[in-house]
Amino acid sequence: MTRWDTLLVVQDHDTHIDQLEHRSETLPVRATLADVEARIAVVDGKIAEVDSRLGDLSRSQGRLEDEIASLREKQAQADKQLYSGTTNNPRELQALQDDIDSIKRRIAKLEDDELEVMEATEPVDAERQAMQAERDDIDGKAQVLRTQLADAVGAIDAELATERAQRDAAAADVDAELLTEYEGLRKRAGGIAIARLVGSTCQGCHLALSAIEVDRIRKLSLDERVTCEECGRLLVRS
Repeated sequence: MTRWDTLLVVQDHDTHIDQLEHRSETLPVRATLADVEARIAVVDGKIAEVDSRLGDLSRSQGRLEDEIASLREKQAQADKQLYSGTTNNPRELQALQDDIDSIKRRIAKLEDDELEVMEATEPVDAERQAMQAERDDIDGKAQVLRTQLADAVGAIDAELATERAQRDAAAADVDAELLTEYEGLRKRAGGIAIARLVGSTCQGCHLALSAIEVDRIRKLSLDERVTCEECGRLLVRS
């Protein structure tokens, strides 16, 4: 076995590693999960909008309740003053009664407004519950997909670990300078730095070398450095 054959073993491992990494990145379950998570994001956006409406309604109801409570306290004070006997002036008593009546009318109006807010809240609450149920359903599907993805990635990672260990063992038999050149060429040549020459065809670019070049190569020793005249990759000859 020549140094080129040894380097080709490293290349085979690197190619398999690249394939495994690509397989991991392009698992169909990834795309399916991405679609489901996109649906979750859409539903979350709708839920946020409904929550905003519910928040507005809740604040409106809170303001009404606070105002009603304040008016009832004011009414209680007026009632106390009216029936305390401390005021005997008919005009003052009438003014107190008018004030109490006005407060009662205001409270009645506010209570009507509060009822309207509560009635308006009910369908929004129902909408929120329906959306949450939809989100829970979609999230359940996403959880299943995440488990499937984790299992698939785990299996590939285990295979990758074995492949990388074998690659490192093979690379240990390659001259350091040659390995550095190989790794640089791999980056420039789309992952394939060394390939077999089968007949007159480079298996890296799948183009045929000229007859003159093939004839020249055949006269060289198998350990001699040879590159493809078309793609510049290192060539391994049998």
